[in-house]
Amino acid sequence: MGQVFSFPNPINEKAARFVAFVVMIAAIVALLTGWQWLLIPLAYGFVARAAAGPTFSPLGRLAMDVVAPRFLGEKRPTPGPPKRFAQAIGAVVTTAAAIGGLALGWTAFANVCLGLMVVFAGLESLAGICVGCRMFAVLMRMGVIPPETCEACNDIWSRPGVTKPGAAA
Repeated sequence: MGQVFSFPNPINEKAARFVAFVVMIAAIVALLTGWQWLLIPLAYGFVARAAAGPTFSPLGRLAMDVVAPRFLGEKRPTPGPPKRFAQAIGAVVTTAAAIGGLALGWTAFANVCLGLMVVFAGLESLAGICVGCRMFAVLMRMGVIPPETCEACNDIWSRPGVTKPGAAA
C-alpha cells in the first residue's frame, strides 16, 4: 500500500510543467466560459497527484508516459517533495473552489481560486517558477519542514536562477 501512495523522487520537471500547462488552460477555459464543473477534474487531479504522484492521475500518467518522453526531450530531474507540496496546495485551492462554487454558489470565490490557478500554473508551465516549491523552501529554512524531508532542497537558494526572498533580482 505504501508504494501505491508514494510520490516519485526525483520527478521529471518537464512532465510537471506540461501538467501545469494543462491546468492553466483548463482554468482559463473555466473562467472564460463559466464552466465551473471543470473544477471537479482539476481538484481530483491535484488530490490524486498529491496522494500518489501520477499513479491515479490520468493527466499525470499522460505527461510522464507519453508527452514528456516523446515530445519534451531529455528528462530534467527535480526534487519530488516540493512538487508534492505544490500539488497539495493546488488540491486545497481547487477543492475549496469546487465546494464553494458548485455546492454553495460562491461563483466569485471560485473564480478567484481559478485565477490563482491560472497565475501559479502559468508561472510553473511558462517560466519554470513553482510558487509552491518556493514556499516549501522557505518553510524548510524556517525549520517548519525538517531537512530530512528533502536533502536536495536544503540549499535551493544556491541554484542558478533562484533568488532569495528580499534579495535584488
